Amino acid sequence: MTPLYDRDGWIWRDGEWLPWREAQSHLLTHTLHYGMGCFEGVRAYAGAQGTHLFRVAEHTRRLLDSAHALDMPVAFDEATLIEAQRQCLVRNELRNAYLKPTVFFGAEGLGLRAKGLSVHVMIAAWDLGDYISAEAASLGLRALTSSWARHHVNISLCRAKTNGHYVNSMLALNTAVKAGFDETIMLDPEGYVAEASAANVFLLRDGVLHTPEVTSCLQGITRDCVIQLARDVLGIEVRERRITRDELYIADEAFVTGTAAEILPLRELDGRHVGARAGAPLPGQPIAEDSVTAKLQQLYRRVTRAELAGDLTAFRAWLTPA
Repeated sequence: MTPLYDRDGWIWRDGEWLPWREAQSHLLTHTLHYGMGCFEGVRAYAGAQGTHLFRVAEHTRRLLDSAHALDMPVAFDEATLIEAQRQCLVRNELRNAYLKPTVFFGAEGLGLRAKGLSVHVMIAAWDLGDYISAEAASLGLRALTSSWARHHVNISLCRAKTNGHYVNSMLALNTAVKAGFDETIMLDPEGYVAEASAANVFLLRDGVLHTPEVTSCLQGITRDCVIQLARDVLGIEVRERRITRDELYIADEAFVTGTAAEILPLRELDGRHVGARAGAPLPGQPIAEDSVTAKLQQLYRRVTRAELAGDLTAFRAWLTPA
């Protein structure tokens, strides 16, 4: 795999286009030292009618909301940032891509007061490749409940997608991976299910879809897609509420959602086979084609690839042509 720094192309920073290899920051950049910054992960997909950004308006609004919550004034409005993301695809000749708009402090000084610092915005885009294998999307993930708790709502900004939050996620994920698992499930400080390392969590029980309420977990955009698709297309009731870890053990189905991961089944948690009561496929077998998880995967794939026939035409606003 080619290192990200060793590529041809262009990166947008503060309204200018920089050659990829020359897009650098000083070693004393404040965000590098203290983690104060925010970012988004945005997907672009190639469809029958060309390439388009998926829910870029929602991602860009959340980026600006995060910056505002962090008290980092951004000099660019939403329309400018969306156009820069479109141009990132054009200039880099990308059809399927992952974009990472990021807001960060400059290198005018260091210290917790963060006074007199410039605020910068950069946008890079590259071909993500096969981020998730077809096998993982079909067979599902083995997960471990983490001993690392997710942030309390009064410890950090849980609605903001901030750089520093992901130290928490990496600690949890790396612990699980070292123990031989694919993913981790993090609990909030009161012991309720929050989210996976970088994805939201859903479970199906007796025909009702459940997901943790947005307190200590991120208000995911893919999460919102799943809620709308389940309710409006499949006619499934969705409840946002507190969930205990043992509810995942005895769920009929469970899955996680995120921009990069899309929708991935959760087939095992803490050694328990998820869906065993409901007759889910045994470990090593693909999820059933008539499962709610598989139906949502298919709907999400059709929407992101602009296959918008029938009930899916209502989601055309989620697509922004590149």
